[in-house]
Amino acid sequence: MFTIYADAAVKESTQKTGIGIVILHDNTQTQLSIPLIKNYTNHEAEFIAQIIALQYLYKNFKIDDDLIFCNSDSKLVVSSIEKQYCNDKYKKFFDALNSLLTPNTFIKWIPESKNKGADNLAKQALKKDNPNIFDYDISFNLL
Repeated sequence: MFTIYADAAVKESTQKTGIGIVILHDNTQTQLSIPLIKNYTNHEAEFIAQIIALQYLYKNFKIDDDLIFCNSDSKLVVSSIEKQYCNDKYKKFFDALNSLLTPNTFIKWIPESKNKGADNLAKQALKKDNPNIFDYDISFNLL
């Protein structure tokens, strides 16, 4: 079983965007604090946080029939996945996230107070000088 906590932060004055991800699995914790190269709205960045979390998971862990629980404090992201619908403004982000979901993947809304680890990592990403997206396969050209 994998548990993912993902969050985004946007610095209003500069529009700089960062994401934070915490992955829990087998009594280990992986933390990612990633500044994004482009500037995004908070809603867009919330989608991207979930996308990169799943991409990282699939690339770095052996996933068999494991359950994957994705947690987000973004009502927009969670409700879009639950309803299988979103506003055209976020469609490319929704489609990218939806394509990464498996029958064993579940997404759940949590209050901000339960997402502090990912929130802190997202805020740390805003302070980094050199955006680095690592080598994620972002074939939909979001980043």
